Amino acid sequence: MATRTDWADGLNVKQLSEDSNVDVLFWVGCTAALEERNMNVAKAVAKVLQAAGVNFGILGTEESCCGEPARRIGNEYLFQMLAQQNIETLKGYGVKKIVTACPHGFNTIKNEYPQFGGSFEVWHHTAFIAELLKQGKIPLARVLDKKITYHDSCYLARYNDIYQEPRQILHAVTGASPAEMERRMSKTFCCGGGGGRMWMEEQIGTRMNQIRTEEALKTKAEVLASACPFCIQMFEDAIKALEAEGTLKAMDVAEIIAEAIE
Repeated sequence: MATRTDWADGLNVKQLSEDSNVDVLFWVGCTAALEERNMNVAKAVAKVLQAAGVNFGILGTEESCCGEPARRIGNEYLFQMLAQQNIETLKGYGVKKIVTACPHGFNTIKNEYPQFGGSFEVWHHTAFIAELLKQGKIPLARVLDKKITYHDSCYLARYNDIYQEPRQILHAVTGASPAEMERRMSKTFCCGGGGGRMWMEEQIGTRMNQIRTEEALKTKAEVLASACPFCIQMFEDAIKALEAEGTLKAMDVAEIIAEAIE
């Protein structure tokens, strides 16, 4: 069973309990901290931040769920309890700026925590990395020869209007714009994991993750990029179900840029 810090083994990532002198808190999120596939995303974000010389740290075992799934499923009491507990921890360390690789956590901490007195400067990792690229702080060692299609996750795109930054990163590392799916940006199509559906079974019709993966396959891309841990998991399952492992690979935008740095 993974702990919240296993992913960071050997990466020299600061924990605020040991050293709270940081400019940025990396809010890892449950999926990236505890689920094996998405631990690679947490590692990639850390590597990119380190390559750019960002002074950051994590809460480690003091980080708990942001509460988003509880609120979406309808357990408002649990959500508020988690929100207040997290806000207290963040304020205790004097955290001002937060970067997270999860659009669900991003939306919750940025737009919902202020209702409970928790106002922070919150960045999604794609917007933060795009800004670092613009400032010339990320040393790209090579251009990746990959044909990529990009999936706009719901909480990043429709809810928070972050469309261009992930595409700017992909363009920077491949030298080409992503091969676009028909449903994109404000008209994007959910991966099937939002609104608490991550923990529920589809009982009727075609699974949404398979519908979306089939749309990605039509672009003839070899990588289906997203910037959300739920999306990555949904797409990995769909790629297996559609027996497309030899054709398509699901990757987070951070993993792609980390490859171009190494």
